[in-house]
Amino acid sequence: MLPQLLLLAALISEPIDWPQFRGPNSDGHAVGTAACPMEWSETKNVLWKTDIAGLGWSSPVVVGNQVFLTTAVREENRLSLRALALDANNGKQLWETTIRTLENAPGIHSKNSHASPTPIVRDGLVYVHFGAQGLACLAAEDGQIRWSCTELSYAPVHGNGGSPILSEGMLVIVCDGGNEQFVAGVDGKSGKVAWKTPRAMRGKQTHSFVTPTVVTIEGQKQVLAPGPDHFAAYELHSGKELWRVVAPGWSVVPQPAVGHGMVFYNHDYDFPELMAVKLGGHGDVTETNVAWRMKRGAPSTPSPVLVGDELYFVSDDGIASCVDARTGQRHWQERLSGNFSASPIYAHGRILFINETGTATWVEAKKTFATIQTNELPGRTFATPAIIDGRIYLRTERSLYKFGNSN
Repeated sequence: MLPQLLLLAALISEPIDWPQFRGPNSDGHAVGTAACPMEWSETKNVLWKTDIAGLGWSSPVVVGNQVFLTTAVREENRLSLRALALDANNGKQLWETTIRTLENAPGIHSKNSHASPTPIVRDGLVYVHFGAQGLACLAAEDGQIRWSCTELSYAPVHGNGGSPILSEGMLVIVCDGGNEQFVAGVDGKSGKVAWKTPRAMRGKQTHSFVTPTVVTIEGQKQVLAPGPDHFAAYELHSGKELWRVVAPGWSVVPQPAVGHGMVFYNHDYDFPELMAVKLGGHGDVTETNVAWRMKRGAPSTPSPVLVGDELYFVSDDGIASCVDARTGQRHWQERLSGNFSASPIYAHGRILFINETGTATWVEAKKTFATIQTNELPGRTFATPAIIDGRIYLRTERSLYKFGNSN
């Protein structure tokens, strides 16, 4: 029995991490078995609170005993793009590294920041992305820069937004700008651009802010990346476009969700529509692979979250929905207060929705709508939280909070 007991102990002690946007599987599911608090405020269930200089809407990333963020700090007429690490136990800053200083920062949307993409942490390295302003790799231990890349130059519209993803050593970044639209693969070890694939279609409005998703289809790793007027799948290591769906739209933001042999994604900002498309195929599969489409209550910014057979999402103006992922049949649709940019997170039978003014609403993850708890924090809140083993890391305009059950 001893080997089995040792194996069980190893599994129990294995660290639980949140290494990228929307968690280890990029699916918006909390990790760990401990229950997180349903209620919090400035004074209730706060384990620590740390003020963060500058402004950034990158989500917190937690690996081991470190929390990683990016931010953009104004220094007279310059803008300092920075990465930083905090101690996850007490919130104290461990290191801060300036990646780049801009004399003339590009204009951004009033709801955006110059540090919106979320870092990725893997094998002791931190990858940070600032859109057209560059990509860098740092040592997680001390923040020393291992390499930087400024080859992916394009004219951003409204600033940067989409986060990179990392799979099999390849960093994949969507670069849909005003002058060029392309998807790129960067070698995670060297920082060299491995491939750069121009978008096959140029939309009437060319910019988007997508975080792509990687899936395995028939043994092949494919990158799923919505963009202007179409959705395209690319081979991970070569960047070759494999198949596409044509649907007019622009300024696409939500990260696609995957399940039941389908991908669920948004294809427009002004007139959002949620689409379910069967995975795979060759060339244009618009006529054969679209399973269902839904406009009412579709999100423009928050990513959907799939839990079993149900897909949960919230529109930017606060219409929350639960639908059958296989058919698109609506189970419920209810209005929540405020406007939304952060993506919902699933945790232990509940969905957490956080609006742009810091109001958080817990809803039962069921086919019937039921609100459990509403909490409020001061300040704007656009970043998606991380939930790890009963601890919630939530970023507002000025601070990062760590919440946990205090009893």
